Amino acid sequence: MPIDACGDWTAAESAIGTRLPSDYKWLVSTYGWGEFCDFLHLRTPFGASEYNGVEWQRGQLTGSPERDRERYPYPLRPEPGALLIWGTTIDADRLCWLTDGTPGEWPVVVWSSEGRYETHRMGAAEFVEGWSGGRVSSGLLGDMEPDLGPWFSAFRPRIHRCLRLSEGSLPHSERLRLLRAALAPTADRGSWRSEHNEMGQDHFATVDTDWLLTYDASRPHQIRIGFPPEDTEQVRRSLFATVRLMGCRVLEVTTGAGVSLPVWDAVTDEGE
Repeated sequence: MPIDACGDWTAAESAIGTRLPSDYKWLVSTYGWGEFCDFLHLRTPFGASEYNGVEWQRGQLTGSPERDRERYPYPLRPEPGALLIWGTTIDADRLCWLTDGTPGEWPVVVWSSEGRYETHRMGAAEFVEGWSGGRVSSGLLGDMEPDLGPWFSAFRPRIHRCLRLSEGSLPHSERLRLLRAALAPTADRGSWRSEHNEMGQDHFATVDTDWLLTYDASRPHQIRIGFPPEDTEQVRRSLFATVRLMGCRVLEVTTGAGVSLPVWDAVTDEGE
């Protein structure tokens, strides 16, 4: 179920002070509030979160006209052509419309956290689809990892757990295979390997239950997972059973903040 995807568009547009593009409305109703590829955040005009919402770029020009134009080459609201922010990135870049002309003609402006700008002559939906699919290149955002399919994660409430594991007798690649097979079907979310040692991470998600996982090859190696609160017991049972299949033991379970959880620790290899 999309998060913050439905509401009164007439009221939202009245509060913002302009009509919004139809392709953006489709994005919102289809995906809701969340992030594409763990990087590009789609905002919606609905919901109560302070981190969500469509908003005009605020500010005022205080220096000389020449210096202001170099620093900020767009007019501010209410002048025509002001920037309207519909998204952000994990690096604090802003994704905007250049509100010049009718809403269906507004191009996308990438406004980097370093104060640089990049214009794409396309709407928000085409930009998101093209960038996440590797067909639209951005010098400011960088490009998607080659051969990695696009994905979307809703900004829903999640519980985070980290399971530190004993090494066991199987190699890392086989433990990873068993982990993903036990939780299948899963989808890739990227990975990396160190050039200097055996360290690395594999990111993936369960397709049916929307659990977000990282298998970390640090020592001790660990499984990190984020999941909806209602799945807590299912996650606990699934992970401890899977760790046994991997030939390992759970050494410690912590929260995302690093607090140890003895109640999770109490489950042993013989427990379930």
